Amino acid sequence: MNVTYLALGFLIISNCFMTLAWYGHLKFLHHAPLWQAILFGWCIALLEYSFMIPATRLLAAQGWSMGQMKISQEVVTLLVFVPFMIFLFKQPFKLDYLWAGVCLLGCVYFVFRSQ
Repeated sequence: MNVTYLALGFLIISNCFMTLAWYGHLKFLHHAPLWQAILFGWCIALLEYSFMIPATRLLAAQGWSMGQMKISQEVVTLLVFVPFMIFLFKQPFKLDYLWAGVCLLGCVYFVFRSQ
């Protein structure tokens, strides 16, 4: 398997955990005390870091710049967050999410065009 694809897979998994850590308490622990929501988030964030750190190391070893890694991570975040928001939180889809994705593709173009 290509190392870049493995790293991008790790980024996707990491973002799934990140999204759950940041927003899952609103769905699953909305009546729990704040300290429980914080503990819940930190436990899940540990899983997020367990995938994010290897992903960034693999991409850096492939010669990716920090800007390329960050912009790619933001694209993955949007690709993970929108379905999470729609299916788990039952939020309506808006075309603004599509336009945000188009803007991110522009960011991708600019950070990768010099290669």
